[in-house]
Formats: sequence, structure tokens, C-alpha cells
Amino acid sequence: MEKNDRKTIFGWCMYDWANSAYVTTVAVALLPAYFAGEIVGPEGVMIGGTVYSATTLWGFIVGLAAFLSFLTAPILGAISDFSAAKKKFMITFAYTGSLFTILLYFCHSGDVFKTLLFFFAAQVCFISGNVFYDAFLPQITSEDKMDWVSGKGFAYGYVGGGLQFAIALGLVAGHAQLGLSQTMAARIGIVMAGLWWAGFTLFMIKYLSETPSEEPLPDRYREWPTPLAYVGVGISRTLKTFQHLGRFRHLVLFLIAYMMYNDGIQTVINMATIYGKEELNLTTTSLMVTLLAIQAIAIFGALIFSRLAGRINTKRAVMVTLVLWSGVVIYAYFIETTAEYFALGVAVGIVLGGSQALSRSLYGSMVPEEASAQFYGFYTIFSKFSAIWGPLVFAIIRQVTGTARLSIISLIIFFILGLVLLYFVDEEKAREAKVAGAF
Repeated sequence: MEKNDRKTIFGWCMYDWANSAYVTTVAVALLPAYFAGEIVGPEGVMIGGTVYSATTLWGFIVGLAAFLSFLTAPILGAISDFSAAKKKFMITFAYTGSLFTILLYFCHSGDVFKTLLFFFAAQVCFISGNVFYDAFLPQITSEDKMDWVSGKGFAYGYVGGGLQFAIALGLVAGHAQLGLSQTMAARIGIVMAGLWWAGFTLFMIKYLSETPSEEPLPDRYREWPTPLAYVGVGISRTLKTFQHLGRFRHLVLFLIAYMMYNDGIQTVINMATIYGKEELNLTTTSLMVTLLAIQAIAIFGALIFSRLAGRINTKRAVMVTLVLWSGVVIYAYFIETTAEYFALGVAVGIVLGGSQALSRSLYGSMVPEEASAQFYGFYTIFSKFSAIWGPLVFAIIRQVTGTARLSIISLIIFFILGLVLLYFVDEEKAREAKVAGAF
């Protein structure tokens, strides 16, 4: 496959455009509110003699989806590397995920378990599909253009996801003029996100290609049924990679640093709306407009920091974003008004795009190309594992102190630890290990 081909890169970027509608409109904005207000209701739901709130059930199912992806990502990645099936896996997860997103339309008040099941399936497909999407990055672009292409992919995602969210938000806000109930408007917005994901994936199918595998099955697997043989190869390759982790110590150090600072980033993203609602008493409209602004501004953040990485190198540019993230949580501690919250959203948008795009490309520059999907499976593991501790720290501090202000500023610890660990990552030694191969 030819690297830096414009059509190939366009097809790759369009998958981010496609699936970002799901995560922005469904997973972050509309479905959590619809689940809490309509599906479960403020009284909660009785399970096994215990009443569970919508928030508790939502947190559980999000964590369960992340845990399943945590277990399967490296093995699926290894299978796709061996069989050159990254594109096939992406297509399968994209259309399965979009189907279950569309099925959420048929969930009504009281359909708690059906809603959780459909959302769980869509969420697992979204996470798993992105493993293979990320794994294409080292294969479609040369190392000198990786930062820019990674940033471009995120920019497409922010545009596509933001545009679909804006349409859905307009539908919900203007539901009365359209003769719809607010509940129906939200359900239609969710269906639109599923159709958006499915429809724009066609661009990826048309323009993103993959070089066929020429590697034969090892002798010991040739008598096995084909699916089991591939699973065996996937597990075997994953175990071999673990045996050679000493060779990739700087790559592992990066993953630990990433786990630290990404924990802070994900906590800011996941808790910002609750912080604005409960601590600052902002209106839902203000919160949704700020979320939309973050999507728009992150487009430019991803591209600006990609340019900066070309001037000062990728690792240093990521370190700059972590310093800015530290400033974000300090500022969040002091804000009081809607205008200040919106300004916080602008700052988050700028550093969010940069930190996410450059982390992906920095990692991509250090992984063996022949095992990119497997190594991005590890990247997913650390990404999802990192989403556990920040919210837990946030919740404990909020419970003990009675204020979320101390919770938000405590996140600076994650950014500082990530910054320090990233400082000791030697990219050149990591790339020397990459040349030696994965196995």
C-alpha cells in the first residue's frame, strides 16, 4: 500500500467523521440524559432488592464495555495484523455498532435492560473499531507526516461529530416548532447518529485499502477450524510480545505516562458537564452550547499542535499540552459564571485536539508496523484502564469535602505525573526497538 496517498488518507479520516457522531451525540450528550430522565427516571430501578440510580447503571455499563475491550483488543489486533483484516474488522464493528445505535430508538420508558444492552453493544463496537482505525496510521503515512495526518483525522472527527450534534441539538431545541415531543426529538437525534455512522463509513470502504497478507498459518494451526486457528495465532502473538517487552521499555514508559495524563483528560471530559450543572448551577443550554464549541475549537487545536510538533518535535508538543491542561484545571477551580465556563470550554477544545492527536501519532512512530493493530490494542488497554482512577479520585474528594472545586484541581496531579514520565521517554531508542521487530 502506497503511503501518503491523498485518497487513502481521506478515506481513513472519514471513518473518524462517521463514528464521532455516535460518541458525541449518543454516548456523551443525548442518551445519558434520555436514559436518566425517561428510561429509568429519578426514582431509580429495583434490581435484586436494591434500588439503583441511572448514574450508577450508566457508570457500570460504560466500565463493562471498556473492560471487555480491555480484554480483547490486543488479541483481535494480533489476528488482524496476521490476516491483514483491519479493514474487515472496522467494517464489521462499524455496521454492528450503528445497527445497535439505531435500535436505541425503540427503547421507551422502563426499557432499562434493553437500553443498556443496545448501548453496551454499540459502545464495544465503537471502542473496538477504533483499535483498527488507529492501527492504520503507521501504514498509510510516513513518519514525517504522521503528526499532521493524525491531527487531520481528529479534525475530521470533530467536524463530523460536531455537525451531526448541532443538527440533533437543533432538533431537540426546536422540538415544539416541529410538532415533536422532546423525547421523540432525542430519539430521532440518536437514530440520525447511527445512520451517520453507517453512511459515512462508505467513504472508508471505498478509499481505504489494505495490502493482502502473504503470511501462511503456522503448521500447528493448519488442522484447526479457520476461526479457531486465527484466535490461536492472535493469542500466541500477544504472548510473544509480552515476552519481548524488555526491548520496548521506552514504549512501555510512554504508555504509562499516557495512562497518567489521559486519566486527567478523560476525567475533565466526563465530569465537566456535571461540574457545570451541580457546582456552578448552569443551564442545560449553556452546557450543550459549550460542548458544541469544544467540538468546533478542537478542530483547530488538533491542526495547530500538529504544526507545532513539526517545529519542536512531537514529544515536546505533547508536553506543552500537559502544561496547558494543568492551567485548565487551575482555572476551573476559580470560575463562577457562564462566560467563564465557556472560556474554559475554549481552552479545553484547544488542548484536547492537540493532546489526543499527537499522543496517537507519537505512539504510532514507535510501534512495529507489521504489528500495528496489536500494539494499538495495548494503547486501547492503557487508554481504557486510565479512565478508571480519575473519576474515582474526583468522586471521593467531592464526597469528603462537599465541593467539586477541590476535585477538579486535584486532577493536576495526573498531568504532572504524566509530564514527568514523558520527559524520560527516549523516542529514538523506542524507534530502534521498532526496527528490530515485534517478535
